[in-house]
Amino acid sequence: MKKCILIVIDSLGVGAAPDAFKYGDEESNTFGNVSKVNGKLNLPTFNKLGFGKITEINGLDSEHYIATVGKLAEKSKGNDSTTGHWEIAGLISESEFSIFPNGFPEELVNRVTKKTGYKFLGNFHASGTEIINNLGEEHLLTQKLILYTSGDSVFQIAAHENVLSVEKLYDVCETARIICNDYNIGRVIARPFTGEPNNFIRTYDRKDFGITPPGETLLSYLHQNNLKTLGIGKISDLFGDEYLDSSIHTEGDEDGLNTLINSYSEGLYDFYFINLVDLDMLYGHREDPIGYYEGLKIIDKYLNKLIKILNDEDLLILTGDHGTDPTDGKTDHSREYVPLVAYKNNLKGNNIGEKDSFSVIASSISEYFNLKNVFYGNSFIKEILKK
Repeated sequence: MKKCILIVIDSLGVGAAPDAFKYGDEESNTFGNVSKVNGKLNLPTFNKLGFGKITEINGLDSEHYIATVGKLAEKSKGNDSTTGHWEIAGLISESEFSIFPNGFPEELVNRVTKKTGYKFLGNFHASGTEIINNLGEEHLLTQKLILYTSGDSVFQIAAHENVLSVEKLYDVCETARIICNDYNIGRVIARPFTGEPNNFIRTYDRKDFGITPPGETLLSYLHQNNLKTLGIGKISDLFGDEYLDSSIHTEGDEDGLNTLINSYSEGLYDFYFINLVDLDMLYGHREDPIGYYEGLKIIDKYLNKLIKILNDEDLLILTGDHGTDPTDGKTDHSREYVPLVAYKNNLKGNNIGEKDSFSVIASSISEYFNLKNVFYGNSFIKEILKK
């Protein structure tokens, strides 16, 4: 039976969205601006897949491209990974999650302390690496956990593994998740780290505790229709496990792409849904366009390997969930179009332009599996042209 692979390259925006002015992101273009800093990019797989036809990228002309390409605007309110992934899966968020740019209410923090027994340092908007470096030593001395937020709806708790084991940090975050439901907070995130003062290192044992999607998603719809699904990376953190037949935690994009290739080669699932988080977590939020390019090179290499083993009847879709422009002087997400790239073997390159919602991906995957479309937007499957 035919299979579909959906890869979300976290933070890979391709230019300011129509409503970017509401977010102060009129000049944002994550992929394009990374290329301006680095000069001509050497990304042969991205080039032949047609990314250079979606936005202007230095070094990618995509003259002879082999996929169906376009760009998608987000309809959902909000600008974070949860709303982005939910909309990709067909669920449009009509209201934003709550954000706390000045820190969380004392009442909320006290409730978490009372339930968990742990007090907190910080409680302000910060970059994760910076707050760990600034408060890590005090954290080790006082045993208080580090609490911070960002421009997204996130309640982030960082703890050194010598202060709190990863498992106990997860327990604290699970308790905080229940309390944060009362404050409409999108995600509680566990941020374990190791190392010494001036050399603290965040680990890949990060875990997101999200809100259960409040409506039908592509995963629930495929499950109802007896199609087997696999989530790789933080997919289960964003959607829960209820409608995934299996989920695999990964340690970075290289591990994630290796896991995808191995799982796809085994052929046990109909739908493979993967999030690649490194560009966002390691480079976008840290304002590191040089590192961002290095991360793109890793993805480029493994996409080439994946394309080589893709069966003729199978479909590969690449997209993003938001932007995180590492050149814009901010550490938060940017409101951008995301790329749409749909690839099958033996295709003719075709630019289908702009679509007004990420959810056309859910519509198209539904049609691909011969299911009635129950999501917003028209399928682009018929716009995929064979040679």
